[in-house]
Amino acid sequence: MKVSVLIPAFNEEKNIEQTLKGLGYFKDTFCTENQMDLEILVIDDGSSDQTGIKASKAGAKVLSLNKNMGKGSALREGLKSTDGDIFVFLDADLQESSSEVYKLVSPILKGEADVTIAKFKPPDKKKGFGFVKALAFYGVRFFTGKEVASALSGQRAFKKDVLNDIGTIPEGFGIEVGMLIDILKKGYTVKEVDVDMHHDVTDRDLKGFLHRGKQFWHILKVLVSKMINYGI
Repeated sequence: MKVSVLIPAFNEEKNIEQTLKGLGYFKDTFCTENQMDLEILVIDDGSSDQTGIKASKAGAKVLSLNKNMGKGSALREGLKSTDGDIFVFLDADLQESSSEVYKLVSPILKGEADVTIAKFKPPDKKKGFGFVKALAFYGVRFFTGKEVASALSGQRAFKKDVLNDIGTIPEGFGIEVGMLIDILKKGYTVKEVDVDMHHDVTDRDLKGFLHRGKQFWHILKVLVSKMINYGI
């Protein structure tokens, strides 16, 4: 049994080493106990800092892209360069809380789910107005009838067959919502898992609002494309 962890990373030199350190704990404990092999691939998405160098020195396999292609494209390239029985997508800024990945892998090993999604604890204070989260939640419910509170979470684990079945990964910030709709439409079992992970949260400032606006637009485009694809 092999677990392949894919980490798309753009200018994450301040976080990547600690994130990989957390995965070291996962390897030494959970993977060893369950006799599983672990492959870690960092997709350096055109970073202008030392992300790729630091990831390589920390022991990860690194795939360096010549330019910034976005999360969806980075993951597509990464999937061409790795293989496994279970795939895990993680953000690069989890730091040592990445060790919690065992909570995502365990239900798949036990046959409780085909896909798991990390459910983070609520933030201490609001960072936005909830428009993006609402669009993702109601968009998924519209297409599938399922209510998934963590539809935006990028921390996920999949059986290999699921990724092979759903085909192309969407572009941009709509990746999580687009994949989730296709997965649920095909009848796979998705389980939300409570985790103690943490990562950088976009602030309630101009930069944060611009980011959330871009995220909203990308998700909306994915939802429109799904309407066309499904003939709605």
